[in-house]
Amino acid sequence: MGIFDFLKGEFIDVIHWTDDTRDTMVWRFERHGHAIKYGAKLTVREGQAAVFVHEGQLADVFTPGLYMLETNNMPVMTTLQHWDHMFQSPFKSEIYFVNTTRFGNLKWGTKNPIMVRDPEFGPTRLRAFGTYTVKVGDPAAFLREIVGTDGEFTMNEISYQIRNIIVQEFSRVIAASGIPVLDMAANTADLGKLIATAIDPTLKQYGLTLPELYIENISLPPAVEAALDKRTSMGLAGDLGKFTQYSAAEAMTRAADNPAGGGMAAGLGAGMGMAMGNMMMNQGPWGPQPTPAVAAPPPPPPPPVEHVWHIAKDGQVTGPFSKASLGRMVTDGTLSRDSMVWTQGQDGWFKAGEVMELAQLFTVMPPPPPA
Repeated sequence: MGIFDFLKGEFIDVIHWTDDTRDTMVWRFERHGHAIKYGAKLTVREGQAAVFVHEGQLADVFTPGLYMLETNNMPVMTTLQHWDHMFQSPFKSEIYFVNTTRFGNLKWGTKNPIMVRDPEFGPTRLRAFGTYTVKVGDPAAFLREIVGTDGEFTMNEISYQIRNIIVQEFSRVIAASGIPVLDMAANTADLGKLIATAIDPTLKQYGLTLPELYIENISLPPAVEAALDKRTSMGLAGDLGKFTQYSAAEAMTRAADNPAGGGMAAGLGAGMGMAMGNMMMNQGPWGPQPTPAVAAPPPPPPPPVEHVWHIAKDGQVTGPFSKASLGRMVTDGTLSRDSMVWTQGQDGWFKAGEVMELAQLFTVMPPPPPA
């Protein structure tokens, strides 16, 4: 065997990578002195890409397949390296394997509440959390912008930065959507698509894509949730008189079943029993009895709730505006009959001139000026 055959045998390489960690995004092929044989075999599996870096400069990117590292397969590399040795000597380069599969079940959430203006509750705060999926779309850009010379780059090293981008865009989209808080649960799928679309340009600069983003929950502050639960309970109670009687009877039963209560429990039960007796006497066998003349008059009904309106123009939503504000906008010409408006309880957007409550704003004309 000649010296040239011996040198060729010493430098034969088979380059490949198998990953079982499920969180490694980039792995650098380790070779002593980074010496790679001209004509070595490179195996790139499905879900991978191989990036060649020669003397600090990105040379070639290989997609899945089996390659012989020769001149015809490495057009960029050939311009950087001259194959002028008679036994085709090795070249010193670095090979980075990039995982191009999807990294799923990644968590995101708002660290602090987000301030929004709700048409029903007014200014309020929201919290949200969910999951997302990320994928390397441009291995070369990802290596240049994020990985650098890291020999083993994992998902944990960039997940925090992606979460910050998601929360930032979520806050912006929610504030500009104009969707009432009570209707957000029915629109989480659309909101997720809007946020993913808004994030996509930023992630493309890093060589990443966001195939999926899910919003699992949007919650209100505990005080607002307690108020909503109380209002729901009042609606389920129905007749407050019967609900009061039922509650008093339940309290009497619990007091009687608690012998440790002593005199206090007995006194409480006696007081509730007298209250129950008075209520039952007032009811009578044929329904409620007439109210005595000395009874206090019923309170007046609550004042009507004034609607507030939103205006859509050139793809942007502004508001809310009161009816008086809309009247001033009609006067200065910023609101016309063809302007699209929406208010709570209205099924979609309508022209201002077609809404009965606003139509009169366009018919009332000022009196003629004084002589």
